[in-house]
Amino acid sequence: MKLNDNCILITGGTSGIGLAFAEEFIRLRNRVIICGRRTDRLDELQRKYPDLITRVCDISNTENRLALADWVITNFPEVNILINNAGIQLVTDLTNPINLDKVRKEVETNFIAPVHLGSLFSKHLATKENAAIINISSGLAFVPIAFMPIYCATKAAIHSLTLSLRYQLKGASIKVFEIAPPSVDTELGHERREDKSQSHGGMPIIDFISEAMDAIKNDLLEAPIADAKNLRQKGEDMFEVMNGRF
Repeated sequence: MKLNDNCILITGGTSGIGLAFAEEFIRLRNRVIICGRRTDRLDELQRKYPDLITRVCDISNTENRLALADWVITNFPEVNILINNAGIQLVTDLTNPINLDKVRKEVETNFIAPVHLGSLFSKHLATKENAAIINISSGLAFVPIAFMPIYCATKAAIHSLTLSLRYQLKGASIKVFEIAPPSVDTELGHERREDKSQSHGGMPIIDFISEAMDAIKNDLLEAPIADAKNLRQKGEDMFEVMNGRF
């Protein structure tokens, strides 16, 4: 993949991995569009990066996704890369009655939104050079953490979805990537921490982005990063090891 002179839409681009991708692609002279729910954060990032294009969008909402795709394709027809990054990570106790609204929100954000957006953009991207859909899954797609069962299940579904989408698009010019991060030092999962600004530790974001960008540059279509490689290779053998830490 050519990493410059693209037009890239990144969901969940206001923080964490999405923002790191946005900053790196801007540095490499690409036009970058990010969407997110936080207007104040979008405004702050646009002031910091004057060339950054922002859009308020809750991708867990069907109408918001339809409006986003229509707006991007109409106003930025040169768009050639979609990065499905937005996600939420919640604790769910399956031994007690679950909060269905939270489960639906997690599934809608982490899985249904990438399914829908991929379908909305695929015909358009098929007309572009250097086109790609990049799905962000997780090392937890291969070895789940039991106290976050819905999150892990959605990421396993993203892995499966990416395989199917890549096969369906094999006659098109669109490359379909899966980037599977390890635990990365971001605010993901901050909802369950007392200090909402505290990260959960993990791989420094700058190191993750460097390895992920190399994977994209070198057309490594399935790219588990750092510790996620071990989870991909050993699968269920790592389940007790991983869950014994918690």
